[in-house]
Amino acid sequence: MPKGKPGRGIRTKSATKPPRDGGRRPELRQRKPENAKSAHPPSRSDAAFLAAQVERLEQELAAAREQMVALQARADIDPLTDLPNRRAFERELARSLAYVKRHGASAVLLYLDLDDFKRVNDRHGHSAGDAMLRAVTKVLGRYVRESDIVARIGGDEFALLLPETDEQEVRAAVDRIAAGLERASELRALEASFGVSVFPHDGQEPERLFRAADEAMYSAKRCGERIHFAA
Repeated sequence: MPKGKPGRGIRTKSATKPPRDGGRRPELRQRKPENAKSAHPPSRSDAAFLAAQVERLEQELAAAREQMVALQARADIDPLTDLPNRRAFERELARSLAYVKRHGASAVLLYLDLDDFKRVNDRHGHSAGDAMLRAVTKVLGRYVRESDIVARIGGDEFALLLPETDEQEVRAAVDRIAAGLERASELRALEASFGVSVFPHDGQEPERLFRAADEAMYSAKRCGERIHFAA
């Protein structure tokens, strides 16, 4: 092999290039701020924009809260009659019974079921049945006191909570409601059966009082009576 020429497998030392930063170590290099603009306060236009965005978000949040409250309220309302539904009535019944317990008062639960209402739907259609249920709601609102609570429990069944009411007053209320149902032309002389339970005689808990009035109403239907009191 000729002298002075590198052979295969023999590496020669390459010239070391000086570092671009002049030989300084990386940790000693000066770094520019990542965002130089952040060191400066926002302009008036930026502040106004942010304030407008905050105000818009607050308005949207307030609107969402109002909508949520409205939806919660509608969840307790029967959409056909605008009366409280069963859930709302049971809650109000529990609250009212707690009140009368504390004050040693009385209350009456009146359960109303329309007679032969299925035949109305079968003969005239559900639209006619819905119209009749709305007419029943008007009659109930016309012949009960402002302190009474009326609700549509489901189907053709309604419930009324009558505070501070005795047996004679209950019978008078039932007579007024029955006469109103018979006089309403859109109801076609519709009749109803009524069941009555009295607090605290027939129960001191909402479930027991409700069941007693329901059973009394079915007893009235079986016996062909207008009204029946819980045994």
